[in-house]
Amino acid sequence: MRTVAKLGFEIPTPIQVAAMGPLLQGRDMVGRARTGSGKTAAFGLPLLQAVRDAGSRGVQALVLAPTRELALQVTEALRTYAAGLRVRLVTVYGGAPYGPQVNALRQGVEVVVGTPGRLIDLQTRKFLNLSTVKFVVIDEADEMLRMGFIEDVERLLAGTPDKRQVALFSATMPPPIRKVAEAYLTDPVEVQVEQTVLAVDHIEQQWMGVPYYHKPEALQRILRAAPGSTALVFARTRADCAEAAEGLGQRGFSVEALHGDLSQSIRERVMRRFRNRQISVVVATDVAARGLDVEHITHVINFDLPDNIESYVHRIGRTGRAGRKGTAISFVTPREVHRIPRMERMLKVRIQEITAPSDAEIAAHQRKGLVAELATAMEGEGASVARAGLAELVE
Repeated sequence: MRTVAKLGFEIPTPIQVAAMGPLLQGRDMVGRARTGSGKTAAFGLPLLQAVRDAGSRGVQALVLAPTRELALQVTEALRTYAAGLRVRLVTVYGGAPYGPQVNALRQGVEVVVGTPGRLIDLQTRKFLNLSTVKFVVIDEADEMLRMGFIEDVERLLAGTPDKRQVALFSATMPPPIRKVAEAYLTDPVEVQVEQTVLAVDHIEQQWMGVPYYHKPEALQRILRAAPGSTALVFARTRADCAEAAEGLGQRGFSVEALHGDLSQSIRERVMRRFRNRQISVVVATDVAARGLDVEHITHVINFDLPDNIESYVHRIGRTGRAGRKGTAISFVTPREVHRIPRMERMLKVRIQEITAPSDAEIAAHQRKGLVAELATAMEGEGASVARAGLAELVE
């Protein structure tokens, strides 16, 4: 409670209100909530409470995440929540050296957060013992299914004690996920905090008809018309991702690419710079950006439309985090225009058609942004310089 107060949490999100009670009571739970709804704290705080109360040796809690980025994000959040508690945590994931992960497990940890492949690898090599686990979280289970990890998830669950507590979180609930819940959860409480699972009505959704070869020009126009914005751009392939980022860089944008060909250290550096506002645009593939939680993202731009509606929801959910407003813009080629009405029906929202900003509109937006910056500067040091600049601008 001291840590929660120190972090400035005042009003719990709907998923936190609905989930914390049953989890603190030791119930199994299926939680259905959109990305960015605050579910990490919804399961993280009860998990830490259970670990503290257990007072046992060995691994007490296991959190399964589909990607290394989400695993690192969850660990970072849990470590923040656990300030002042004697709880040791480790993140395990593929693409990183075994040494530090194995050493941490040998020294003893209470909480393990990891991706299914590396967890099974460590379990097979006898470095990870799940026989003492009392609390299991499966985060973003539908993404586990999409990435082909469900059999690994079932294998890990089968290796934990029968009386452990399980919390499964998924934005959608396809039949294979429902089967996992029925097989491995005991009389679970089902929590759904949105009226529809695909809840994205808090995000302003727009689409723009753009021929394939005009996409780079449209992208830089949108970004120039939104000074001060922070954008996450989704491309379909690694090559498209790198090419789009390179093109923006040549036009003077502070941009980085994020895709699977990059080493883990480079990917972590990109994410750190993005969180610290050292860059304003990241161009990413779906897998690389999974779990990327940056609260100040103002725009998600689908440079390429995703293949299915679930991926679309996961993508645009990167903006509008924790109650904020966000904007999602999708580039649609002439062959893809027929998909928009279907998406509107499935999401029960209107996706507004827009056009690329003209030179005059870009100039007007940039002028407005500059006036706002100067107005802010007038309230601090250097106010006289800011006033002179504002007067000159107005003239």
